[in-house]
Amino acid sequence: MKIMALLFSLYSFSFSYSQTIGLQSFGSGFTRPLEITNAGDDRLFVVEQGGLIKIMNSDGTVNPTPFLNITTQISNSGEKGLLGLAFHPDYTTNGFFYINYINLDGNTVIAKYTVDSGNRNLANPSSISILLTITQPYSNHKGGTLKFGSDGYLYIGTGDGGSGGDPENRAQNVNELLGKMLRIDVNSGTPYSIPTSNPYVGIAGADEIWAIGLRNPWKFSFDKATGNLWIADVGQDNIEEINIATATQAGLNYGWRCYEGDTVYNTAGCPSQASLKSPLKTINHSTGVCSITGGYVYNGSVYPNFKGLYFFTDYCKPLIGMMTSSGTLTYSQEFSGNNFSTFGEDMNGELYVADITNGIIFKIIDTSLGINSIDQTQFVIYPNPAKSEIIIQKSNNNFPTEITLFDIEGKMLFKKKMENKDVNIVKMDNFSKGFYIVTVKNEDGHLSTYRLIVE
Repeated sequence: MKIMALLFSLYSFSFSYSQTIGLQSFGSGFTRPLEITNAGDDRLFVVEQGGLIKIMNSDGTVNPTPFLNITTQISNSGEKGLLGLAFHPDYTTNGFFYINYINLDGNTVIAKYTVDSGNRNLANPSSISILLTITQPYSNHKGGTLKFGSDGYLYIGTGDGGSGGDPENRAQNVNELLGKMLRIDVNSGTPYSIPTSNPYVGIAGADEIWAIGLRNPWKFSFDKATGNLWIADVGQDNIEEINIATATQAGLNYGWRCYEGDTVYNTAGCPSQASLKSPLKTINHSTGVCSITGGYVYNGSVYPNFKGLYFFTDYCKPLIGMMTSSGTLTYSQEFSGNNFSTFGEDMNGELYVADITNGIIFKIIDTSLGINSIDQTQFVIYPNPAKSEIIIQKSNNNFPTEITLFDIEGKMLFKKKMENKDVNIVKMDNFSKGFYIVTVKNEDGHLSTYRLIVE
C-alpha cells in the first residue's frame, strides 16, 4: 500500500530537476588521451599523448588505423607529447587541420596537415607544413590547446615555459610567445599572417600575442552561443583559476606571475592589479585540487538543465564543476578511480570527458532521476532513458545493497541484491519500453526512489 501511495504522488506532480551529472562509458582502449574534438561530422577525434590521433565513431567503436601517426616526431614524457588538435572551420571543403606538439628538441610546434584526398579517415602524413616553432626553456608548462574562434582565427594557448614561478618572467614579457594566448590568421600569408586587430601590431611586442599573463592554460574553449573565451589556467602552489572574456577583448593581462589567481605572488615590476584581468573564479588547493582542466560551455540539446553552464574538472580531484558565466559554481559527486585529462564536444554540442589513466572516453549525461520527497538522493543511476542496462553508482560514501523495480501500477517486477562496490550494472533488456520506478536501499536500510524510462 505504501509503494502505491508513493507512486501516485510521483505521478501526480510536476518536478523540476536540478543538474545531476552522470558518466556513460562511450569508448575505451585509448592510451593517455589528451584531446577530443570533432570535424563537423558524427566522428570524434581522440588525441593520444604518444603521437596518435584516433577516430571514434558515433557508436563508440574505434577505427583500427589511426587518422595520424607522428610518434617518431615528438618528445613524449611528462607534459610533452602530442597535445592539441583543431580542424579548420572549412575543413569539409579544404581538409586542413592543425596540431600542437613537442618536437624531439623539446620545443613547441604548430603544424598544418591535410586529410587524405581519397580516404576521410586518414590524414596525408606528407602534407605537413610547420607554421610556428616556439623554443621551450624547461620541460613543463606547455599549454597545448588550439581552437578556432568565431572570427576564423586560430588561437594557441602557451604555458610560461616551465620550471616554477616563471623564473625569467616570460608571461609578462610582451616580446615572448610563452605564457600567452596567441592569435594568427592561417587563411593568408606564408605560413600565416597577423590579424590587424591583434594588440601589439605596430607597437613594441610580438604581433602574434592576443593576451598575456598566463601560467599554463592547459585547456581553453569558446562558447559557441556567445563567442566568449573561457580559459582554465593551472596554478602554482595554492590557487587554480578560471577566466572568461568576450571574443573582442584584446590585450588582456591575466596577471601571472604577479598574481596567482587573485593573490599576490611576485609583483616586482608588475602593473597595478586594477589594470589586470581578474579571474571569474579561483579554487584553493586546500579543497583537494591541484591542476585544473578546462572544458566547454554546454550548447547541446539533449540535456536542457546543462544549457549555458561551463564544465571543468581537476586532475587530482575527479569531480566535475558546472559554472554560470557569473561565477555560480556547483559540483558533481566525485567519480573515484578516474583522472580526467580533457573534455570534448561533438558536432551537436554534447560533451565528453577522458580518463587518462584508464583510457576511457565518457559521455556526460544529466541523470536527474532523484525524486525523493523526504530523503536525500544517495546514488547516481544512469543512463536515463535506458536501453539494455542501468548503472548504479555509489555516492556520499554509501554502497547500494538492494534494488527493486516497479511498474507504474506499483507491481514489483524484480528485486536484486547489490555487490559492495562503487558501480553496479543491472540489465534492463528484458523489460518493455515505458516508465518504471526504482528503489535503491543503502547499507543503513534507507530507501532512495527514482523514476526511470526504458526505451
